[in-house]
Amino acid sequence: MEELNLKRLEKIAESLLFAAGEPVSLDSIARVLGQNPSTARKIVSQLKDYYDREERGMQILEIENSYQMTSRPDYYTHIKLLYRSGQKITLTETQLETLAIIAYRQPVTKQEVEEIRGVRSDNIINRLIDFNLVVEKGRLKAPGRPILFGTTDEFLRYFGFRSIRDLPYLQNAEQLEEGDLPKDFFQVSNEDEE
Repeated sequence: MEELNLKRLEKIAESLLFAAGEPVSLDSIARVLGQNPSTARKIVSQLKDYYDREERGMQILEIENSYQMTSRPDYYTHIKLLYRSGQKITLTETQLETLAIIAYRQPVTKQEVEEIRGVRSDNIINRLIDFNLVVEKGRLKAPGRPILFGTTDEFLRYFGFRSIRDLPYLQNAEQLEEGDLPKDFFQVSNEDEE
């Protein structure tokens, strides 16, 4: 593969990982790059090595045959300052889906969230905690004592609810479990911001 073409493919992979904000499967990366999975893995691995070698503020993690671009843990305290400074929070569709599961099922364990979503949710739940929309509510009295999560008062303020009872009505539990939520499921109330 030509050096110029390889650099271009690295840049495309980099932009994919940055824009996704969540793990991207190797097969998806290969498809977008127009390469086989082995070549795509080599391209992402070289990009990952570059970020590690240069000690950039971002890193690329390999998660179960998928890749995700994240900020380095060394800079977590600085990033947290940004979100505490009154900056507007913008939630992704996967964050909203996870938040809906937590809101309706609370208190709920990470494992229960993952069973409903069908994928790992560690990073998304941690992000929702960073946004102060989700908090630990205790521990389940079961082997391993898993953490129970629930929503915060900030969650209520952000979505304009007076209480958790104000959540939109679900016709049935399967609607939540299948992720079959309307696009405008959580309408953000911006009245206080204007």
